[in-house]
Amino acid sequence: MEIYLLGTALLGLVSGFMIGCIGVGGVIIVPILVQAGFPVYTAIAMAMAGYILTGIIGTWIYIRKGSLDSSLARFLCFGAMPAAVVGSVVARVTPSVVLELIIGLLTALSGIQTLLRGFRHSVQTSEQTLSKARGLGLGSFTGFISSLTGTGGPVVLIPIMLWLEVPILTTVGLAQAIQLPIAVLATIGNAPSGVIDPTLSLALGGGLSVGAWFGARMAHYLDQRVLRGLVAVTLLGVGLLLLGKVLRAIL
Repeated sequence: MEIYLLGTALLGLVSGFMIGCIGVGGVIIVPILVQAGFPVYTAIAMAMAGYILTGIIGTWIYIRKGSLDSSLARFLCFGAMPAAVVGSVVARVTPSVVLELIIGLLTALSGIQTLLRGFRHSVQTSEQTLSKARGLGLGSFTGFISSLTGTGGPVVLIPIMLWLEVPILTTVGLAQAIQLPIAVLATIGNAPSGVIDPTLSLALGGGLSVGAWFGARMAHYLDQRVLRGLVAVTLLGVGLLLLGKVLRAIL
């Protein structure tokens, strides 16, 4: 049990640092927990519970640094909240192999997208933003997919925001904010099913919190292109591993 606690905390630390720096990092948690032998439903529930502390810390730091678009964040969160509850319900009745396939594809495609487009947008400096209606719609889509797959929000939101040419620090700040309501409501939805392991979720949340603290602070000083390149390779690798697991199960 001690090995699982240490490993889970270390996974949270690495993932939290990635979340704090460039917003994407939570996507590696569910695939790695599944590879370690956890049922996919348990892995998703643990990940969503762990994102609560990460969302609080990351959002607070980005507010302090003046990198959070508070107005747009509110509309994204309003859209995400009801959709997150629906996603957690749908996840419980979806076959595990389907969830693993979705998570694997989402992870790999996010890595490819980051490699192909991230470097150009990581130095984006324009002040483009989103309308309130588009913010609500994007928040709803992000909340549903994130709760369904346990990815926490940023991996869905960030590629779309970059396609829309929203500045990178604004994008990452919004990703920090949206994961909080998604995590809270998805955890409330998952709690009655009994799939959340409190001890392991606390270890994961603790690691995520420490990692997010340092990552969010460093994001304002480090070269975003280097960070995005490392994360892109990580995402692609984890996604391909999970897709390989799914293919072996099918064949």
